[in-house]
Amino acid sequence: MAPDVSYTSTSTKVVVDNGYVQVTISRPGGHVTGIKYGGMDNVLEETNSESNRGYWDLNWNEVDGSDTYDAPSATQYKVVASDGDKVELSFTRPYDSSKSPAMVPLTIDKRFVVVRGHSGFYTYGIYSRASGWPDFDLGQTRVCFKLRESDFHYIALADNKIKLMPLPSDLSDSRSEQLAYKEARLLTDPQNSALKGQVDDKYQYALNNRDNRLHGWVANETDPVVGFWMITPSSEFRNGGPTKQNLTSHTGPTCLGMFHSAHFAGVELCPQFRNGESWKKVFGPVCVYLNKKAAGTAVRTLWDDAKSELKKELNAWPYSWPSSSDYPKSASRGQVTGRLLVHDNYATSKTRSARDALVGLAKPGDKGSWQKESKGYQYWVQADTEGKFTIKHVRAGTYNLHAFVPSVIGDYKKAEDITVSAGDDIALGTLTYEPPRFGPTSWEIGTPSRTAAEFYIPDPNPKYPNSLYVDIEKWRNYGLWARYAELYPSEDLVYTVGTSDYTKDWYFAHNTRRHSDGTYTATRWQIKFNLPSFDESKGAYKLRMAIAQAQVAAVQVRVNDPSAKPVYETPAFGKDNAIARHGIQGLYVLYSVDIPAADLKKGDNSIYLTQRKASGPYNGVMYDYLRLEAPPS
Repeated sequence: MAPDVSYTSTSTKVVVDNGYVQVTISRPGGHVTGIKYGGMDNVLEETNSESNRGYWDLNWNEVDGSDTYDAPSATQYKVVASDGDKVELSFTRPYDSSKSPAMVPLTIDKRFVVVRGHSGFYTYGIYSRASGWPDFDLGQTRVCFKLRESDFHYIALADNKIKLMPLPSDLSDSRSEQLAYKEARLLTDPQNSALKGQVDDKYQYALNNRDNRLHGWVANETDPVVGFWMITPSSEFRNGGPTKQNLTSHTGPTCLGMFHSAHFAGVELCPQFRNGESWKKVFGPVCVYLNKKAAGTAVRTLWDDAKSELKKELNAWPYSWPSSSDYPKSASRGQVTGRLLVHDNYATSKTRSARDALVGLAKPGDKGSWQKESKGYQYWVQADTEGKFTIKHVRAGTYNLHAFVPSVIGDYKKAEDITVSAGDDIALGTLTYEPPRFGPTSWEIGTPSRTAAEFYIPDPNPKYPNSLYVDIEKWRNYGLWARYAELYPSEDLVYTVGTSDYTKDWYFAHNTRRHSDGTYTATRWQIKFNLPSFDESKGAYKLRMAIAQAQVAAVQVRVNDPSAKPVYETPAFGKDNAIARHGIQGLYVLYSVDIPAADLKKGDNSIYLTQRKASGPYNGVMYDYLRLEAPPS
C-alpha cells in the first residue's frame, strides 16, 4: 500500500506529504509556495514572492467601476480531513463589508487535497455570497502556477502541439520587440537561438473548453525529466459552454486552470450580480499531476503518460473524496438521455439523425443563451452517429436542453425545462430540431460549423512565424488581419457563386483595410450569383448570415446597387476580439435578412456586404456560413 498522507503545520505554513509529492501552502493565506517532486526541492519559481507561485485569483469591478485584480489571501485555516487516505485543507476569506477599499463581495473558500498514492494534488474553490450583499461584476477567476524558469522549457497542449518556449527574459525589450499589443513579442535575441525570429503570444496557445482537458510543461533537461500538468476532468463549472476559448499555458513558464473569463467573447460573458442576489458556485476540482521519466526521455513520452492520467481522472469524475457538501457525489446527481433528429423540408434528407451534435444542459434561458451563461453549471456531450446522447453526472437543478449540429444552422432548445433530482435517469425520447428555413437553397458559402476554419486562411507574414502553426491551425499566426490588404490592395473581395471556391476565394475574416497613412477604411465584399428562373411575384428571398465572431462590427447588406440604402444593417455588435487574439470563433450570431424581390432580377445579381466599422485593424466579422433561400416552393 502507498504511504499515508500526512501533514505538519506551523504558524506560517502547512506541509502535506503522501510519499510521492510534498506540497507547502502558506498559512492562513492559502497560497502554494512549494511543490517538492522528482528531485526538485521546488518545481515552482522560488525567486517569486510566496504569493506569486501557486495561487487563486480573480478580476472584478463594482457596478460601472474600474477593474480590480485580487489574489485572495485567506484569513481562516482549517484541517477539514486527515485520515491517512487524504488530507483536505480549507483556506477561507470571509467577505468583510467594512474593508476599505472595498473587497469583492464574496466569501472564498480555497480547498487543497492530497490523496494516497497520487502523484499530485487537487484544488477547488467555493465562491458564495449572501442575499443583500453589494452588486458587482466578476470578470475572471482561475488558479495559476508559476514554474521554475531555469528548467521548464517545453509546453504541451495536444499531440501536435508540443513546443520549445522562450524564457521570460526573452520577452524583455532587450531581447524582443513588442508588436501591435503588449502580449505579442517578436523574439530578436532569445537565449536559445533556435527561437530567433519567432512570435510569442499567450493567446496563440488558447483552447476551447471542449478540448481544454490537459496541458502543461516539461523540464526536459533535468534528471529525471519532470512534467507538470493541469488536468480538468469536467467543464461543468466553466462559463460559456464547449465553444468558449480560454488560456492554457504560456511563457512564464505559467500553467493556468481557467474557470471564468471574457476571453474571445467580451463582457457579455461576465456574470453581473444585481439587486443583492445570493449565489454559490464550486469551481473544480482540478488536478495538478506531476510525472517523471529517466533523463533524456522525450517530452512526448511524458505527455502520453499525462494523457493516461487524464483518462483515470475522467473515469473518477465526479470524485468521491471532496469533503464539502457543496460538491455532490455521484449518487446525488442524475443523467439525461435522448435522441436528436433534424428535420429540414428543403434538405436532401428531410429527417435525419443529428449526427455528432453537441447537446448540453444549461441554466434556463433563450436559444443559444448558454454561450453567455456563467452563474450556473453546464453539461455537454457529443451525440453519436444516430443522434443519441447521454448526459451524465448532472447536479440537481433546473435546466434547458440545448444543441447545435454540424452542417446545420441555428440553435436547438427544448421548449420545456428539465428538472434533475438526485438519482434521476430522465429519458427524453426522440426530439426533433427544425432549423431556420424559408425556402429552397439558391446558393450557399461555407459549411455551418460555428467557425471560419473552412475559409481561406493565408500564410502568415514571413516576418512573424510561430513554428507550432506552420501546418495546423494557421489562424493562430500573428498579424493575419494585415494580410487582407496585402492580398486585396485596391479592390475588395469578389466571390462568384458556381465559380469561386470558398476554401480559396473567401477570406476568413471580413476586416478593415489599413492605408499607408495609418488610417483604416471599411471594406465591401461582393457576392455574384445568377437567378435563371426568377419570378418577382413569388416574393422576397431570405439571406441567412451566420457569424462566427465579431469585434465592434456592423454589416450592411445591399442588393445590386452598392450605393443604395442597405436592405438590412446589423446593430454594432461583438467584443470577441478573435481577430487580434488568433481565434477562429467567438459568440455565434445568426441573422436572417429579407431580400426584397423588387431588388432582384432574372439573371446576374450581386449582394454587397459592407463591414462599416473601421476604427482600427481588429474591427470585423468572421462568417460561419451564408445561404440565400428562394421563396417557398
